[in-house]
Amino acid sequence: MEEDDNEGKTVRRCCVQLARILQYLECPQYLRKYFFPLHKDLQYAGLLNPLDTPHHLRQNDEFAFREGVTTNLPAKAGKGIVNCGLLHDVIVNKSLPPGMRVTVRLLPQREGSKKLHGEIVPPSCPSVETGTYWGYTVRIAQSLCEVFSQSPYVGGYDLTIGTSERGDKVDLLAHNSLQYHHVIVVFGGLQGLEAALDNDEVLTVDDPALLFDHYLNTCPEQGSRTIRTEEAVLISLAELRTKLLPKHSCTT
Repeated sequence: MEEDDNEGKTVRRCCVQLARILQYLECPQYLRKYFFPLHKDLQYAGLLNPLDTPHHLRQNDEFAFREGVTTNLPAKAGKGIVNCGLLHDVIVNKSLPPGMRVTVRLLPQREGSKKLHGEIVPPSCPSVETGTYWGYTVRIAQSLCEVFSQSPYVGGYDLTIGTSERGDKVDLLAHNSLQYHHVIVVFGGLQGLEAALDNDEVLTVDDPALLFDHYLNTCPEQGSRTIRTEEAVLISLAELRTKLLPKHSCTT
């Protein structure tokens, strides 16, 4: 089955379902009812393990930033009201249409006042200023080529890594040897990245290793005939953790 995405492109139904589940899991729990109405794709999402990432703050958690949703509550000119999952809504420095997800920096509470004030900031701001992981975004690529050509970063990815049992052993890489500003790690399906390359109508190379800066086997001598993608992701990230070195402490 196929359906159209937000840009009118035809996307396989299973890809849309996976993207919706990933977006649901990333969204803080107190915001999900605003952005995820009942949908058959999310019928069993409650059985999945919660991410419990730093931006999934509880009501009594204290942190300088919070995710919120804009409301249609009345406010002074140039101001807006945002629901950040707290006991009281937050008065922010911008008036935006209701129903938008925003990142809010909470300002020090005025003495004797119960009102909360904040300012809307870019979603990258918490990571840039505090180094705290602040969630992920999801995009659907129609082909292996679009994985690279539609990078959300200016200049694309400066470090590309492909994973395959036919790649070089990850153990051969030195500690902190892979420096990057923006890195992408690509995983294949059951038939590997070779199948994705064969189905790509734009790329002309025959060997997927030629597409990447590094083509790695992150589970040498695996023993099992195949490794599920969800398992390969965890294994690979664990192996690459000591190999990767950001060129700066803040990513945008």
